[in-house]
Amino acid sequence: MRKFLTIVSLLLLGLWLGAAIFFGAAVAPNLFSVLRGAGLPNANELAGSIVTRLLAIVNRGGFEIVRYFASRNQRLVTRLVEMISLAIMAIMTGISQWVISARMVALRAAMQVPIDQVAYSDPRRVAFDNLHRYSVDVMAVALVAALIAFIMIAVTSVRGRAID
Repeated sequence: MRKFLTIVSLLLLGLWLGAAIFFGAAVAPNLFSVLRGAGLPNANELAGSIVTRLLAIVNRGGFEIVRYFASRNQRLVTRLVEMISLAIMAIMTGISQWVISARMVALRAAMQVPIDQVAYSDPRRVAFDNLHRYSVDVMAVALVAALIAFIMIAVTSVRGRAID
């Protein structure tokens, strides 16, 4: 059973890492690029709406994955590093989804026009751009934390501690 839980843990965490990296490195930038390239006057607004919906899936997935890790049995130090990493991952995805993304959606609604039509000097646009930078930083922290947890699970599995 422990071996099965280790495999499931690695699979879930690996899937989330892959999805989060693919989203940040491929989906979001290409979506903005394609829509801007189409010459749409509200390309950023459209791309942002799609990115917000897709990012919600990635964030919720990362947040929910943590609950599958509770029944693993291993040394205290290894377990603490893994659980702290997973807690950081869950906290970061939660902050991204329920704090930063929520504020970005509220700011876009308050602008009452597509974000592409709002001046870069507008305080709402400045706040939105700052939140976007925070969102990227928070996702980077979540990715690093998930990678640390992934490595800890894999190393303990290879050493036999998680599958005794």
